[in-house]
Amino acid sequence: MELTDLIPTFGNTLYTVGAFVIALSVIVAVHEYGHYIVGRWCGIKAEVFSLGFGPVLFKRTDKYGTQWQVAALPFGGYVKFLGDAGAASDKASDVMDTLSDAEKRHTMHGAPLWARMFTVAAGPVFNFILSIIVFAGVILFTGVASDPLTVGQIREVPGLEDHLQPGDEILAIEGQETPEVAEFRDFIETLPVTETLAYSLRRDGAEVETTGPYPYPALVSGLTAGSAAMEAGLESGDVITAIDGQPIVSFEELRVAVGESDGSEMTFTVWRDGETFDVGLTPRRMDLPLEDGGFETRWLIGITGGLVFEPMTETPGLVDAAQYGVNQTIFIVRSSLSGLWHMAKGAISSCNLRGPIGIAQTSGAAASQGLESFIWFIAVLSTAVGLLNLFPIPVLDGGHLVFHAYEALTGKPPSDRALRILMTIGLALLLTLMVFALSNDLFCP
Repeated sequence: MELTDLIPTFGNTLYTVGAFVIALSVIVAVHEYGHYIVGRWCGIKAEVFSLGFGPVLFKRTDKYGTQWQVAALPFGGYVKFLGDAGAASDKASDVMDTLSDAEKRHTMHGAPLWARMFTVAAGPVFNFILSIIVFAGVILFTGVASDPLTVGQIREVPGLEDHLQPGDEILAIEGQETPEVAEFRDFIETLPVTETLAYSLRRDGAEVETTGPYPYPALVSGLTAGSAAMEAGLESGDVITAIDGQPIVSFEELRVAVGESDGSEMTFTVWRDGETFDVGLTPRRMDLPLEDGGFETRWLIGITGGLVFEPMTETPGLVDAAQYGVNQTIFIVRSSLSGLWHMAKGAISSCNLRGPIGIAQTSGAAASQGLESFIWFIAVLSTAVGLLNLFPIPVLDGGHLVFHAYEALTGKPPSDRALRILMTIGLALLLTLMVFALSNDLFCP
């Protein structure tokens, strides 16, 4: 496989790498700032805060004596505290031996146990906080559909014409009274699947009878980054009107046809801006997390559907938005842990674990869909990075927390020799995991 084959069709290598670097830099900066600021609050002195590795491109020293710098290799970062030998926070014994007891209190190796634990845990915690803030911010910005169901922005779909207008309150469809917004998707399943339906509306205070299209057509309202649909050139706003020459009306018909394809190539007839054309693509087998912690394997092309109109929305309260952010972050953590467990058991494919190339592809694809999609991706990746760093592997934050827990139980830290051995083992495990993930990027479909 050529490396160029891994670059998404929406753009070039530079665009993909640029999006990846931006996403990673934001996440790393937040993670390392968590270590820095909590360490400072706990009385631990930071000598260097670096975004990136290698030759220093820019630096300045603040009033606390910390050198803030940007380095040439923008694929990570670190905080070097007083007494550290390097970015991995291993102890510089020669430096520690020259410090007084008062000075050692300001190092990561001489500070009280509680201060070290808070400082180490702060990095992943700040990643989770970033995710919660972003998820909450998105829902505050976009709003949530409000009751009663009212037409907001009209989407361009074939057959809609001027039957529905912004501000119309939908009272009934096909004689069935419309329920609350939260139950509308279930309500749609009770409707006959035909191109046109009878609508009862309240417009400008008067009740109006009209006809309109099926409310949940095979409309592309969003695409999954790096999916078959994106690589085939489908765009948000497209409407799929036929599959292999057979007309379809609803998104459910599309979902069933793709699910029953068994991975065979399909020809979609697509309506876009008043014109139709055919697109060939092949569904991919995907393992999807379920709310109960399990997984469901399905054939997918990577699109999400939407109504023929965007409902009017209202801004949720700060508490509701924060709760949404917390729930979304918890769902990602649970799904990630469940995915790793199912991969370890062989219940789902190990190809679900992706490495830097796969992440770069996804970041570039997310950026190509707009700022909101890219910001959402950063929040998802931030949760994943926070979770990964909590794994009990030496060299990661979780490994350091294990060492601190050992010290809390025994009253003394592991010996320097034991730490060196464990750090070497941890580094080997981490590199093995990275090589495995990279091989998935190169060889998995």
